Parts: sequence; structure tokens; C-alpha cells
Amino acid sequence: MVIVLKKDISENQKSNIKSILQSKNFKLNEVKGEESTILAAVGKVAMDLREVEILPGVASVIPISKPYKMASREFKNDNTIVEIPNSIGQIIRIGGSRLVTIAGPSAVESREQIMESAKAVSESGAVLLCAKAFCQSTSPYAFQGLGEKGLEFLKEAGEKYALPVVTEIVTPGHIPLMQDYGIDVLIVGAQNMQNFELLKQLGKLGKPVILKRGLSATIEEWLMSAEYLLSSGTDKVILCERGIRTYEQATRTTLDLSAIPVLREMTHLPIITDPSPALGMRDKIEPMALAAISAGSDGVILDVHPNPEKALSDAPQSLFPSQLEKIIRDIEALAPVLKKEVAHIKTASEESHKASEKEAAHEQSKARCLFSGMKGAYAEMAIIKYFENAAEAVQVDSFTEIFQQVVDGKAEYGMVPIENSTAGSIYSNYDNLTRYEDISIVGAITLKIEHSLLAPKGATLQTIKNVYSHPQALSQSSRFLESHKWNLIDSISTATGASIVAKKNSSENAAVANARNAQIYGLEVLKEGIENNPNNYTRFVIIAANHFAKKLIPSNKKPNMVTLMFSTKNEAGALYNALGVFKDAGLSMNRLESRPIAGKPWQYWFYTDASLGGAESPFEYAEAVAAKLKEQAEDVRILGVYAE
Repeated sequence: MVIVLKKDISENQKSNIKSILQSKNFKLNEVKGEESTILAAVGKVAMDLREVEILPGVASVIPISKPYKMASREFKNDNTIVEIPNSIGQIIRIGGSRLVTIAGPSAVESREQIMESAKAVSESGAVLLCAKAFCQSTSPYAFQGLGEKGLEFLKEAGEKYALPVVTEIVTPGHIPLMQDYGIDVLIVGAQNMQNFELLKQLGKLGKPVILKRGLSATIEEWLMSAEYLLSSGTDKVILCERGIRTYEQATRTTLDLSAIPVLREMTHLPIITDPSPALGMRDKIEPMALAAISAGSDGVILDVHPNPEKALSDAPQSLFPSQLEKIIRDIEALAPVLKKEVAHIKTASEESHKASEKEAAHEQSKARCLFSGMKGAYAEMAIIKYFENAAEAVQVDSFTEIFQQVVDGKAEYGMVPIENSTAGSIYSNYDNLTRYEDISIVGAITLKIEHSLLAPKGATLQTIKNVYSHPQALSQSSRFLESHKWNLIDSISTATGASIVAKKNSSENAAVANARNAQIYGLEVLKEGIENNPNNYTRFVIIAANHFAKKLIPSNKKPNMVTLMFSTKNEAGALYNALGVFKDAGLSMNRLESRPIAGKPWQYWFYTDASLGGAESPFEYAEAVAAKLKEQAEDVRILGVYAE
């Protein structure tokens, strides 16, 4: 059973609950979540749940019918996210909406080989380095690995390229070595899936463990093995499908991708796929890796070797570095279709460690804030106004690129428009906030939008035939533009339109943009204030990655706003009940927006901005509101607590 404890429970009450359950021979595991603390009680003795429900400090008791208690959805409805820090302060997260690639040679063969492999893994875009130091082979005459020396080389390579390291553990006797060398993630191979003594010892470490499915294991047997890890103390278990034995002999084993959607309903644990051992041939791995991602896998493990033909272990299934890079590029292309983000290491290659002294000094003095468009765009103006001289405004080509580069650590911040007072919401950025779980809103600013008609020297209202600008700017200036019957041409941003007009340098062309662009692009202002509504404002939010250990906050002001997203239960009055939480908390909602949930027809995400007023502890207050909201809604996520 799962015992949900009250938030105000005292230590004495908690000790009393534990003592009573232990006296009944229940094995207990305390799990502290963001919103509540629970006790998982596992045992053979039948007990009336009412005996537990009446105990002081107990909020509720949930029975679990599955034999795999802690691995089941009944135990935890939310998806588990496994966090793995690297050497540069970044946190790699596996699970949720992220896609990760784990790669490396099948085995560590030499220092030079693992260093070259790590460089290829880093440059390809993978986020963890995987290789065996101890090899299990069906033949006693095959390469058995370098042992302890292999662990030393593996860790050195991982540290150099900021890649957390992953290796297989074959016996409990190797646990001290794994700890001594700081191995970040341990793999339990297919042969050891039911080595229960090993699983119990690993569970006590509390380290992330990748549990591979046994060659003949059912899904339930696989989850029962995960239960050994979870019940022993760790909450960082990742399931890995790697192929099962069937009657088919065309491949070494059969990669059971049907297990992925089945597992999604049965367990909250992350699921990844290792296609290499099942297929055994490098030319067949790419399509199955992509198929695994499409089926719902949170990531893939891939064998890669600098010289596959010379690999001492699993040579036929080892990819060339160029093949690994292509697979990751294809996963990146697939990710938007699946509404997922691809995880990357902040430092992508050895060369990126080598910054000049001038660049290093500049980096320390100024953060980078990305915006979509060109110099002179309203977003750039928002950066200048918000950060003053504390951040460098850097242009990119799209909103999605802002989110991806910020989540990859290539820039500290991004400035993205979220709504306009006359044109409405920028829905693509609401969708980006949903997709990128490792992004938070850390600030906001509202900018008055003032449009002018800009043209090259010598142009007049009579010579103009074409007007370039962002579609929203054209819409916001529609009355003035329609009175002249000009051709309206869309551009990426208002500043881009001004740049195009400057390059064409023809009296037939003009742009709608802020008057500041006239000075930047050498144009003249033909008419100011052409917007339909003089009360035209755009609200921008500043985003930052929340998966770096050193999180930057661009404002010293006390947070006064919270932005949340939630989905409602499919029942009458669900939205009404959810909104009642804000009323009860005394929060003034400034905005409520809905967006369809991908893959769930007629279901919606609701986004709300609410004023925190004078809350003394804004972060704690926002979390308490989210906890209350979760009682009425299905999924709740705080997108940001910030000063506006």
C-alpha cells in the first residue's frame, strides 16, 4: 500500500506510523516528492487499510494490486525523471519529454580508443558515454575487458568531454570499484536481470541503474526485477529493451518495441532502447533506433567505435562515428513531430573548452540573451530595456532555436514574445513551453509597440508598391496600409523587413518597423505611429534552462508572478474546480489560455499567469498552490516564478 502523509505531519507521528507498520512485518520506503511525502509499505501480511487511515498524520491510503508495487502506475502516476549531473554543472534528465542518446564502444580497449570514442560521442550530440570495463561473453576466449584500468580510462574520458559515464556491472564484488572511480550510471545486463542479490546491493547505492530486459523475460518479470532495485532504496531506475529470444533467426534476437507503449501504461519508470545486441549488424540499427523513438522510447543506447572493423568486442554491430551522428540528426528531425526535445551537452567538443582569455573575460561580464529576428527587432529592444548592459543580445532565426539553444546551454537566456494586446497570443511559444520541460520563465517585460513606415532616401508614399514586415505588424497597421493598396509581404521579423528594404534600396519598397530601425539600416521615416491602436503592447518572457546547477536569475527583484500549466479531469465542472484553487489562494489571474494536447483529441493544456501579490516566500507559496491544484487537475507544472 501507499500511505500519503499530511504536509504538517510531525516527526513523532511519522515514527509512530513506521513503528506500527514495521511491527506488522511491512518493508517501508519513504519517498519525498515535490508536493507530498509517501510511505511505500510492502509485505505479505493482510491489513485493514482503515487501521492505517485513522493514524495521526495520514492523509490517505492507496492499495496497490500489482505484484510490482513501487514500479507501478498505482504507486506513482507521474513519470519518473532520472537526473544525472555532469562535470560542468549540467543535469542530464532522462524521462518526460526529453530524448537522450547514450553511446560509446562496446568495451574499453585502450586509453587512446576510449578518448577517441568519447570525442566522437561528444561531437555527435550524445549525452552519456557508455563502455564496458568488465565484459561478459558466451565464450571464455573472447575479450574480457580491461577491468579496473578500463574504469580509470572511461572516467577520464567522460570528465574531459563532460559526459557522465555508464558501464555494466556483472557482480556485487565490483561495487567498491564502481564507487571509487565515480561511475555515474550502472547497467545490469540481460544475463543479470534476475540476479536478485546484485539488484539488492545496487538498490542500496541510490545510483541511477539501467535495467536491461532478460532474453526470455516477460514484461512483468522485468518489472519485478525493477522492484528489487526500488524496494532496496534507489528511485533512479531506467528500463532498457534490448531484444528477447523468439523463434525468429533472421536477427540475433527480436527487438520488442511493442513493449514500450505497454510499459507506458504499467509503470512510471523511464524506458530506453538498445537496438545493437538484438540486430547485430550496423546497417540495420538506424531504422530500429528511429522506430524505438517513434514508439515512445525516452532514448537509445548505441555502440560506436572509431575503427569498427578492429573492435575487440561486438565489431559487426558497432557504428562508424558518421553513422552515429546521422542517427542523432534524424532523431532531432523527428523530435518536433513527437513534441519532444533532444538533450545535448552544453560543451559539445574538446575545442569548445578552449576559449581565449578575451572571450572568457567577456563571457564572465555579459550573459547571452537570444532573440528571433535581426538587429532592431522589438525583442532586441526588450533585451536592452530589461537587462540594460548586463546581457548581449544575440539574434537567431526562430523561436524554436531560442528554446533549443538555451536548453543546450549555448546561451543563458532567451527573450520570446508570449502575447500582444491587439493580435493575441503567440501560440507557438506556449507550445514550446510545453515541449521544453527543462526551460523555466525567469522574468517578463511588457513593451509598447510603435510602428513607423520606413523607406530608402527619396521614396514617397506615392512611389511605394511593396511593404515588408512581420505578419503581426502588418495586421496591427492594417488601417493605414489598406488605405494605400500596397502589396504586403511577410518577413521573419519587423527588423528583417527593414533589412530587406535597405538591401533592395528601391523607392518602390518600404517596411513597417520601429523608428529605431531607420538609423540601424540607413532608412528614412516616412510616417510614425501607423499602428491601428495606440495602446498596443507586447509581453515578452525571459527563459532560462533549469537543468544547470548554477541557475541564473536576471533580476534581483522579488518574484511577483507565477505561470502554471495544467490539464483538467474529464468530468463536469473540472475547470471550475481548478480555477477555484486560485480564488481560495487569493491569487489574481491575469491570463488564462488553452492549447490542445498533442495526441489527445478534445483535451487541453490551460496556461495561467497569476499575481503573487505580497507573498513573503513566493517560491514556496507557488508550490503550495500547485499542490492544491493537483488535487483538482490531472497534470500540473510550474513554468516560472519571477519578477515582472
